Amino acid sequence: MPSSAVLRRALLALAVVALALWTALTTQPRLGLDLRGGTRIVLETQDTPALRADAAATDRALEVLRKRVDGLGVAEPSLARSGENRIVVELPGLRDPREAAEVIGRTAQLTVHAVTGTATAAMPEGRPAADGTRVLPDPDGGGLLALAAPALTGDGVKSADAVLDTAGGRGWTVDLAFRDGAAADWARLTGEAACAPAGDPARRVAIVLDDRIVSAPAVQTGVTCGAGIAGGSTQITGGFSAEEARDLAALVEGGALPLPVTTVEQSTVGPTLGAEAIRASALAAVIGLACTGVFVIAVYRLLGVLATLALLLYGLLSYAAVVALGATLTLPGLAGFVLAVGIAVDANVLVFERAREEYAALGRTTAVRDPRRPLATAFAKAWSAVADSNITTLLAAGLLFAFATGPVKGFGVTLALGVLASMVTAMVITRLLADAVLALPAVRRRPALTGMAGLGRLRTRLARRAPRLMVHRRRWFTVSTVLLLVALAGIGVRGVQWGVEFTGGRDVQYAATRPVDADAARAAVAAAGFPDAVVQATGDGGRDVTVRVGETDDSAQRRITEALTRTAGPVTVERDDLVGPSLGGELRTHALLALGLAVAAQLAYLSVRFRWTYAAAAVAAMAQDVLLVVGLFAWLGKPVDSVFLAALLTVVGYSVNDSVVVLDRLRELRRTGTRLPLADLADRAVAQTLPRTVNTGMGALFVLAALAVLGGDTLTDFSVALLAGVVLGMASTIFTALPLTVTLESRAPQPPVRQANPRTADPTGAVV
Repeated sequence: MPSSAVLRRALLALAVVALALWTALTTQPRLGLDLRGGTRIVLETQDTPALRADAAATDRALEVLRKRVDGLGVAEPSLARSGENRIVVELPGLRDPREAAEVIGRTAQLTVHAVTGTATAAMPEGRPAADGTRVLPDPDGGGLLALAAPALTGDGVKSADAVLDTAGGRGWTVDLAFRDGAAADWARLTGEAACAPAGDPARRVAIVLDDRIVSAPAVQTGVTCGAGIAGGSTQITGGFSAEEARDLAALVEGGALPLPVTTVEQSTVGPTLGAEAIRASALAAVIGLACTGVFVIAVYRLLGVLATLALLLYGLLSYAAVVALGATLTLPGLAGFVLAVGIAVDANVLVFERAREEYAALGRTTAVRDPRRPLATAFAKAWSAVADSNITTLLAAGLLFAFATGPVKGFGVTLALGVLASMVTAMVITRLLADAVLALPAVRRRPALTGMAGLGRLRTRLARRAPRLMVHRRRWFTVSTVLLLVALAGIGVRGVQWGVEFTGGRDVQYAATRPVDADAARAAVAAAGFPDAVVQATGDGGRDVTVRVGETDDSAQRRITEALTRTAGPVTVERDDLVGPSLGGELRTHALLALGLAVAAQLAYLSVRFRWTYAAAAVAAMAQDVLLVVGLFAWLGKPVDSVFLAALLTVVGYSVNDSVVVLDRLRELRRTGTRLPLADLADRAVAQTLPRTVNTGMGALFVLAALAVLGGDTLTDFSVALLAGVVLGMASTIFTALPLTVTLESRAPQPPVRQANPRTADPTGAVV
């Protein structure tokens, strides 16, 4: 009979899987612009007496719009300046595009005024007078309110959040928090209003958004005259619905547009990727995952079957979490998701390799009597490595979500969901399945079937001839230095080829005389020498095609026009604009800030969990991997775009994860109280974890190889970056992180470790 704890875990796992299955079957995913297309809105900035609508002012308006769109919950949008004073906004899968155009196009100038009294109908209503005073309709009645010049503007707002006020019965409200200086102005404004008698209009404070009073609350009688409301916060009420409150919060927090904008065009756009490319990528994913499953089963037999089943459940849990949160799925995101399934095998491999060690330590007779015993010990001992590697990844994901914007923010969400789902499936579901299967008499009679009875070929060979890698530390440092110099030479000599998302380029809209097949147009443009061009069908009739390329001259543009003419018949140029980057400078700044904070957080966490020497070595190996991948792309002349950015972030997580596992084993070996030199312990740590490193790497490489060969041009660069990252990550752990740890420890030795339950070592070098 299973224990009550096991039964509770089984019921919890069953409930989680059932909920995930229900969510996956009943919730439609939000697909990105590349998979489904969406809405294209072209906004035009207008001159004001104080500011001309030039490129610089339009760029500032674009950044405000980007924050506003993010606040509206539209994930993975595309925003770029077109020409001097136009902004092209592409939004995936909106239910009401017209309402979205109206919301994002509002100026959203927030001001806070003291109410000086009521006004007569004869007084001019609307825009401010020369002294800043104005008259606007009272939202709580049919009259007019006279307002003083603004005491606060939206620049003083620190944050704005839509909140359901259940205690006060006000329904949906918007809570505002002011910055330090604005908080003092708010206290002064409310302190002056508190001096007016109750019922006097002068006791009210008006919150105005774009020439309309959205709320004009009276200062409560408990507020002291002259002191005002301290704390630097207030609440906007107005009988809002949930959607209205969220829209208002997004507008206020995003800030006011520096220039007014008008909508000059609104249309639907098709996906940036063709149907054939999507089908090829899906086929590659299926083949890659199937190969990973076959490999795991071949190596770990029955436990491999259970791990493959757990990986399928991992995919279900991750997908359900993504669609439940309303995150937008793009092709790079899906490719990263598929890769995460391949890498998620790591926790299972870590446990299974440890189970083989424990099986050999117990002896065949004892282990056969109850094969669950070595597996339970393996789960307990593998927990620290699994927890440390996943916590470092979660730290990075959380900081990417908190500080980055655009696709980097979305990557943080997907990464965090994948990590949590991986821990649930590996440490809970796999264990439940294994406990149930290993208890069967038929399995106990066939110990070889479990996959734990043998140490494996690689571990057996390592036991016969243990590697002596740390003796040659200087050699590995020299090789790493040479590779880094080659990478830096590529970056310095050839330079990084930024994609059109970072540099901007040319956006041309063509009109054809008959409906155009987007896949055929895309193939024609690629054949003309522009394989990285973004080709979309626009409009409802399917007769318009938009082509976005990097900076090109007129002769290149003529080649594209001729290629489209041969494919779709005569075409005419409807619009030819220079466009700015869709991933602008602010997004890059935020992404670099988030990445820097993530690395610092990982360094701090690993310093606490291990030592600063271990942490510095792991982070140095990760930095080396990143530079080598960037240098490789520089030498190959491949573009650095949002797809490459997602791949690079994945490399960061994979590299640190791999280093943590090996360093965790080194730490464990030191805690046995052995007198062996640290270099010998490091060699032993490599020997004991190398099977896990190879098997996990193979699981990821199967998926990546399939994506690279069958995924088409769209995913080739993504796969190349990750193939390089996975291989370099495995190598840097052994040849950079561990040698650097040994070197740093020799210069700053750890205090003597108190021996705790020392044990002997078996012939394989495993701690038993």
